[in-house]
Amino acid sequence: MAEGVLAGLRVADFSRVLAGPYATMMLADFGADVVKIESPAGDDTRSWRPPVDAFGESTYFASVNRGKRSVICDLSQPDGLATARRLAETADVVVENFRPGVMEGFGLDEEILRQRNPGLIYCSITGFGRAGGAELPGYDLLVQAVGGLMSITGSPEGEPTKAGVALVDVLTGQNALAGILLALRERDRTGLGTRVDVDLLSSLLSALTNQASSTLATGRSPSRLGNAHPSIAPYESFSAADRDLVVAVGTDRQFAAFAEVLGRPDLAGDERFRTNDRRVASREELRAELAPLLAARSAGEWVTALGRARVPAGIVNTIAEAFAFAEALGLDPAVVATDAATGRTSRQPATPIRLRDAPAEHRSPAPRHGEHQALWADEMAAQDSPALTETENPE
Repeated sequence: MAEGVLAGLRVADFSRVLAGPYATMMLADFGADVVKIESPAGDDTRSWRPPVDAFGESTYFASVNRGKRSVICDLSQPDGLATARRLAETADVVVENFRPGVMEGFGLDEEILRQRNPGLIYCSITGFGRAGGAELPGYDLLVQAVGGLMSITGSPEGEPTKAGVALVDVLTGQNALAGILLALRERDRTGLGTRVDVDLLSSLLSALTNQASSTLATGRSPSRLGNAHPSIAPYESFSAADRDLVVAVGTDRQFAAFAEVLGRPDLAGDERFRTNDRRVASREELRAELAPLLAARSAGEWVTALGRARVPAGIVNTIAEAFAFAEALGLDPAVVATDAATGRTSRQPATPIRLRDAPAEHRSPAPRHGEHQALWADEMAAQDSPALTETENPE
């Protein structure tokens, strides 16, 4: 396999839980040496179980920490703090998601580290930024609520609903990854590092895209529509004879073809449904016409028939079915990361970014707590750089 495009890049990863670890795992997948700096208690997600894998390890932790090395640094002790500082000062990238002010208190902030490492990329991930929201706890569920996502998720008759995964953390991790890569490109140009700031709330507001744009343009916030779309119809889920499916009719041509497959070509000529804007205005009447028709056959039959007519449709899969579907399409959605030394394996979702000439390499499962302590100590002992001065634990 080709050497990763980020080979030779060292990342000191002080982040925990999801957003930061997701970003640094992606860096590791493309060859970066990511050293995960953990407290004596370890990343919080090590204890988030069940479920566990075959080795009794948290599958949550495993999902965002493959390919990394784990080193324990007790920042409350001078030797642990000195080790952490040495890691940071010899890294190309530092990633942290502590509450604003914590890294400064330990002398691990950007300003201090840059004095010894002017090329350092320093990525800070917060919940609500470093100004007025600095003290607010950055939990994904909280951000989904205050950021408006829950207000547009769920059925109109039901309660506001969160997404089924910590989506804001994942989006923020992707933004952190993009910011780090942009900063590395800038360093190529100037020779100097820079600071990257991302926060959960800004990531969510940007990701609201069309819903945010309509709100800013009209001054009106959208409401919950369940699985329906605010600007397209029919673009939602229906119950077939055996299970649920979705149809995603995005054009008038597709709607005419859809009506033909349903055996109701007259619907395309109905003045209430002839164009998309009219279908949106008459979405309840349209659904009343479509629901009994779609309930008459199985979801699989409808997907096959609609596919022939080039009308987008699909079954509402379970996650296991979704992986099987992607596998059938040749997407190779899952990989097995193997520890060459121990033979320990972990089946993981594959990196979604594919580079033809330098593909991702899923080099090893998530590390055990402190697994690489001795290896790191040997590396530091072999270096010619002078020993660092120990720093007392700040109050």
